[in-house]
Amino acid sequence: MSLAVIAADRTVLELKMYFREKEAVIFSFLFPVMMLSLFSTVFGDSFAEGGSPISAGQFFLPGMVAGGVMLTSFQTLALSVAMERDDGTLKRLRSTPMPPAGYFLGKVGLVAATSLSQFALLLAVAALVFGVELPTSASAWLTFAWVFVLGVSSGTVLGTAYSSLATARSAGALVIGPVIVLQFISGVYFAYGDIPPWLQQVAAVFPLKWVAQGMRSVFYPAGMEGAEVAGSWEHGLTAVVLTAWLLVGAVVCARTFSWFKRGTT
Repeated sequence: MSLAVIAADRTVLELKMYFREKEAVIFSFLFPVMMLSLFSTVFGDSFAEGGSPISAGQFFLPGMVAGGVMLTSFQTLALSVAMERDDGTLKRLRSTPMPPAGYFLGKVGLVAATSLSQFALLLAVAALVFGVELPTSASAWLTFAWVFVLGVSSGTVLGTAYSSLATARSAGALVIGPVIVLQFISGVYFAYGDIPPWLQQVAAVFPLKWVAQGMRSVFYPAGMEGAEVAGSWEHGLTAVVLTAWLLVGAVVCARTFSWFKRGTT
């Protein structure tokens, strides 16, 4: 079979295994949708950003999209690859005729499918349930496309690389803990400008802050860039940071990835 056919078959299998794990579906797929619904219901239509009144749904939507990108890419792969390494799945796969690229392309397909599905669900809930006005310009959707692709790509390679630090037992604490912290300091749940400056500097090192800022530039009304810390959307810097993390993650992943559990060959 060609690599494309193997990758497609592997993607289907990965999706089946993913949706059989109720915990994974809730915490990485449905969690952003649930949080958007909760915040939109609690805060209603009396939210403001930079002095401009907007609905809570519109305020929180970019952060939920960014958080969803991180959950379906980084968290999903960091957890699943660590568990598959420890339970011997990777060892068995390595001994089969399937080329290693087929496994990784299957993971890419999993992340792409779940990320896009989650995004579609988020938009449907935001627009149909909470009346959020979605962008209509081609430039806005073009911005969304490159921020989304870079965010998912960097999250995918970083999650795969990060899995080497964890075991099946420690994966939950080592992965979910940092993810929760980054969500709180990166402008997902709070306005980034309201976060203490020193925490802003910490968040600015990591991709999530830049994905969230890029998504705000897509889903916030025109003219709201003045509320950002830099006074602009910083699209150029966003692209540079996310691309840098993608390259770093790819290098680290290539150097550290192992098919075998620690201490075994």
